[in-house]
Amino acid sequence: MIGDVLAGTIVCEHLKIHFPATEVHYLVDEHTTAVVDGNPFVDELVLFKKDYRKSKLLFYYFLKSIKKQHYDVTIDLLCKTESNIISWFSKAPIRISYPKWYSKFIYTHTYKHSQKKPSVLGMAIDNRLLLLQPLIHELKKPQIAPQLYLSDDEISTAKQTLLNNKITGKKPLLMFGVLGSSESKTYPLPYMAHLLNQIIEKYDLDCIINYIPKQKPEVEQLLSRCTKKTREAINLNVFGGSLREFLALLSQCDAYFGNEGGASHMAKALNKPNFSIFAPWISKNAWMTYQNNSSNRAVHLEDFHPDAIHFSSKKERKLKIPQNYQLFKPELFEEKLFEFFNDEVISHQ
Repeated sequence: MIGDVLAGTIVCEHLKIHFPATEVHYLVDEHTTAVVDGNPFVDELVLFKKDYRKSKLLFYYFLKSIKKQHYDVTIDLLCKTESNIISWFSKAPIRISYPKWYSKFIYTHTYKHSQKKPSVLGMAIDNRLLLLQPLIHELKKPQIAPQLYLSDDEISTAKQTLLNNKITGKKPLLMFGVLGSSESKTYPLPYMAHLLNQIIEKYDLDCIINYIPKQKPEVEQLLSRCTKKTREAINLNVFGGSLREFLALLSQCDAYFGNEGGASHMAKALNKPNFSIFAPWISKNAWMTYQNNSSNRAVHLEDFHPDAIHFSSKKERKLKIPQNYQLFKPELFEEKLFEFFNDEVISHQ
């Protein structure tokens, strides 16, 4: 997933900081490259293509290409079946990952996920940094966070797109992330519509929505529940035709508000104030990243109804997604949301 790939770039950065002459290759799914393009700490992107999952023969050819690289070290941030096989075929003298009974023989070093209190970077990043231990005794810059890198041309094009759609910068520009990457990560549309109405009623903003054309029916369903004033504040003509175009538009926004996920992590990596709504089954402990920055705020059902979450496994929480989302009423955190806008959006204008 995009959030995982972005979080993993921090490992590449630390390797380059400590071993500048090292050549760092980053293996990612082909649809996630946008969050790594332009990253100065990655020397080469190695693409895992969809066809490798469809064809065992193509996957085998890919494994042979990995072996030919003669890697000195492989760091497996996923520890899933595919990455286990890739690590084994690399034949690197040092192979690092997490311990699982069925794959631990593949690796020379394994580290269990941390049980300590998360750092300001969040547990998801802390656990990735654990895998650097065989190579780096002490990080020189332990609190650096993942970043995104855009070209001047990409930024210039985004600015012109906004101007062409009469978004001039006279008002704060907000990115709404109204749809998650799946239904299980999407705050209920009636609740989201209520929040958008409250925001637009209280603040004078220009707004754009994070969506792709095939999601337009869901967006229109949401907007049908919004007031006329809210609909007029949202410019549906402005959207990223590609992930890089979305990132360039996001870089011009004053803040992000919406579902926690890839978009919210990308906003953080662009240093944009961020207010995220966690899906009830996702761990806030793991994915509440960049906690040392007051402009990054988030809410989770456990903040208000801990009894609905505590002592439940991830599998159990997934079975209760509809019920738990219904419990997660917008009135629970409206005050926190308005505090965020007052502190991080309006006061900076």
